[in-house]
Amino acid sequence: MIREQRLTEVFVEVADSLTDDFDVIDFLQQLSVRCMELLNVAAVGIMLADSHDTLQTIAASDEHTRLLELFAQEHDQGPCVDCYNSGAARTNINLTDWTIAAKWPQFAVQAQDTGFVAANALPLRLRGRTIGAMGLFQTDPEPLTASDLTLAQALADIATIAILQQRTLAHSELERGQLQYALTSRIVLEQVKGILAERWNTSVDDAFTALRTYARSHSYQLTSLAREIADGTFDTNQMSRPATTLRP
Repeated sequence: MIREQRLTEVFVEVADSLTDDFDVIDFLQQLSVRCMELLNVAAVGIMLADSHDTLQTIAASDEHTRLLELFAQEHDQGPCVDCYNSGAARTNINLTDWTIAAKWPQFAVQAQDTGFVAANALPLRLRGRTIGAMGLFQTDPEPLTASDLTLAQALADIATIAILQQRTLAHSELERGQLQYALTSRIVLEQVKGILAERWNTSVDDAFTALRTYARSHSYQLTSLAREIADGTFDTNQMSRPATTLRP
């Protein structure tokens, strides 16, 4: 019941976290601790691939694990690196086995020096795309059960959802910012059209045509030119006035 209660708390935290002020680092840090409690492992580390396809440590249950994952990143070896590269889980790895020591010489030694004797790595994936890996480290050589590994993958999937949610929110904020800028620019443009039409005693359409013509011939962005006219930093005497004027 304690494990079920903790798992319920994890999902409550997920629901609470997926908001506009969502702090993905804080959430993943908390998730790594929750994973450690739920799976009865000694430590958990979460790594995420950057834009250069290089794994970076994004969260860890403790400093030793963070340093170990940084060590894996530096030497490009270890269960998380293999898991990310293959997109498949690496489970119940005996870090004291000589074949593992031969495959990951620097990592295996560093892991054992930290006190870890076994490791597991689960992919952070969505629809076949792997974006990182979650590493589980044990000081006990007892293999994780099939149900433990199923839960571990589910927790890795939660981490994936959290990361992608943050990326979606950030992208949405960018889009909203661009939309707001476009709307504000349009208001300024309308104001400048009116200013020029009154200043030149011409129609708004003719004023707009003159504005566009100057912007294009002088490699100006239309909205940038309008903003400069609006804030008084551009001398409109440089522009050719429309030939037609309105009657007095």
